[in-house]
Amino acid sequence: MYDLGHGVPKDYAQAIICYRKAAEQGHAGAQYSLGWHYNQGEGIPHSADQAANWYRKAADQGDARAQFGLGVLLYDGRGIPQNYAEAASWYRKAADQGDVMAQYNLGWLYYTGRGVPQNYTEAAILYRKAAEKGSPEAQYNLGRLYDLGQGVSQSYEEAAYWLRKAAGQGHSEAKSNLDLFYARGLLAKG
Repeated sequence: MYDLGHGVPKDYAQAIICYRKAAEQGHAGAQYSLGWHYNQGEGIPHSADQAANWYRKAADQGDARAQFGLGVLLYDGRGIPQNYAEAASWYRKAADQGDVMAQYNLGWLYYTGRGVPQNYTEAAILYRKAAEKGSPEAQYNLGRLYDLGQGVSQSYEEAAYWLRKAAGQGHSEAKSNLDLFYARGLLAKG
């Protein structure tokens, strides 16, 4: 309540005290929240080390937000050594629970071959899951896969479908790609 100002004045210091008490007793949600505050430096001095520590405790208990957060720290090498394979493992756990950003990030790892064998088909599957949930980045990347025929059958119509979805959410690269489709005569205006 202190963190969000629900029913009481917003007070990050008090929120941190409450999160820490619950986190030390093993509450996964509080562990995630404490890790998030350390990661953001909100209400507490920024510490990637402490963020990783608390995310890992919550992630080990199955908290998808913490699994994703830990994956990000591992991917970036913040607070813990960079490890793409371990990042992929945590992204997979969060993605399997439906976390959209984990699905997108894991798709990116498969696309680039970081921490996992490069696999455009797997990238497309993961991008589609995130795209269907509204991720403009996933929509854009799925559109590009259809444009290039990577991991999916090449289709300008499918590419345009996903690029339009991303462009409709303000994704500038998707808009540029659609303009190129029209300029190259691959799509009819209208």
